[in-house]
Amino acid sequence: MAVLFINSQLRFLHTPCPRVSSKRWWNCSKYTRISSQVKKRKAGDDVLLSPEQLERIARNKAAALERLSSRRGVVGVGESWRRALGAEFNKHYFTSLMDFVDNERQKHTVYPPLEQVFTWTQMCQIEDVKVVVLGQDPYHGPNQAHGLCFSVQRPERPPPSLVNMYKELESDIEGFHHPGHGDLTGWAKQGVLLLNAVLTVRAHQANSHKDKGWETFTDAVVQWLSTNLEGLVFMLWGSYAQKKGAAIDRKRHHVLQTVHPSPLSAHRGFLGCKHFSKTNELLLKSGKKPIDWKAL
Repeated sequence: MAVLFINSQLRFLHTPCPRVSSKRWWNCSKYTRISSQVKKRKAGDDVLLSPEQLERIARNKAAALERLSSRRGVVGVGESWRRALGAEFNKHYFTSLMDFVDNERQKHTVYPPLEQVFTWTQMCQIEDVKVVVLGQDPYHGPNQAHGLCFSVQRPERPPPSLVNMYKELESDIEGFHHPGHGDLTGWAKQGVLLLNAVLTVRAHQANSHKDKGWETFTDAVVQWLSTNLEGLVFMLWGSYAQKKGAAIDRKRHHVLQTVHPSPLSAHRGFLGCKHFSKTNELLLKSGKKPIDWKAL
């Protein structure tokens, strides 16, 4: 008869060792413990774990996943986002992407800093997202990108596209005034997801991390939101964002489209679109609290 250790308790399995003498009993026991031929025990015979043990196992598993993700360059992901998107982190394309970004950081300056790549997951719980703004590529100058599309760190001056967004807000939202900075954290904390399609970039080289895997990951983010939430407002500015948002379920969500706020196109439809007030109207119809666009 072989001995099997389960949860630090001795259990006996009626699994005879294949032609092993009594002198080799321990080797036989070891064989029995690891052999794939050991039959599964009935559920009623399993050792029951206490709620405290189950909680400890869950904590250890979460900590192990966090350490694994950190080694892969996945640092600073909000817990609710990690639970929802965790499967993506283990896919081959994502591990290859992390290898690429890590290699880039060793050879070049990459923006945003490692700890700010996933800032957009730290502002609110994934279930609390109400508005989604899709961007394309992080700003590639120093002290600009910090993980929120269109946003720059203080005290950097707002880039031209954001200046046009402020112009539209001044004409669309009563009482809005240019805040004197370009940090949109105040919106993100209210449930406005400011998501770039590509989350990193080499300094001074726009689109240098394009087609390396980020687009696949952010497509998964958009898909999760479209499938699992209801009544979101997606603000799709420009053909790139509109193409990325093509799979959004428009029976469950609202989609506002116009040209990009860039100085090259803003005068062709962005200025005067009133997307900010329209967004709040749609949120109210969905029973959600409107965004205070002035809270910056």
